[in-house]
Amino acid sequence: MKKNLVFLTGAGMSVESGFKTFRGNDGLWENYPVEDVATHEAWERNPTLVTNFYNDLRKKLYKAQPNDGHRIISSLENDFNVTVITQNVDNLHEKAGSTNVIHLHGELTKVCSSRDPYNPMFIEDLTEDNSQVTPGTTAGDGSLKRPFIVFFGESVPMMDEAVEATRRADIFVVIGTSLNVYPAAGLVYYAPKGTPIYLIDPDNVAQSSIGNIKHFRMGASEGMRQLSEELNRKYK
Repeated sequence: MKKNLVFLTGAGMSVESGFKTFRGNDGLWENYPVEDVATHEAWERNPTLVTNFYNDLRKKLYKAQPNDGHRIISSLENDFNVTVITQNVDNLHEKAGSTNVIHLHGELTKVCSSRDPYNPMFIEDLTEDNSQVTPGTTAGDGSLKRPFIVFFGESVPMMDEAVEATRRADIFVVIGTSLNVYPAAGLVYYAPKGTPIYLIDPDNVAQSSIGNIKHFRMGASEGMRQLSEELNRKYK
């Protein structure tokens, strides 16, 4: 029987694909303060700025390609039941072929109702050749279309699904996240007692209270190459 392999990925997962982190050394995402483009207050204050910011970011996303780390995660579906829980709003895991991806913070390739963001009736997929939203465009309920993004300070509706996946994990892997952003950072504590936990990140990460952890101090692709070899030795 295949083991359940669960990944929690953060912004560091996509760095090699050309996407900046929210909390890098400059503290900015694509040169905009988070407070101007990723909060409900920012949306209420200037929906045109927010809409255009995500339009521009979407253009960058469609030019980006998965890195080796994304592709190795996808390939592990041959030998494991793989679930990817991601804090990233890009679709690079899906582009690489991963079939079970839980997006905690929303999806850049979608727009929704600003009145009722999680009503599936008003969630719309955007394609590469139709990726731009004209400011002022309305959703099916008459409210402005907004990015399908969980803004800072908003609840995380997919958290329960992520917790359940983590509780079923036989192996839990954290890639490219500081483990400082909650509630996602708390997922690691839902892994069953004794579950092997791997961390892939070139930097020191807040992990003092996490037991049974092995840290690969490297980027996503190199770390996934080493982890894949270890998983093959231990579990195939």
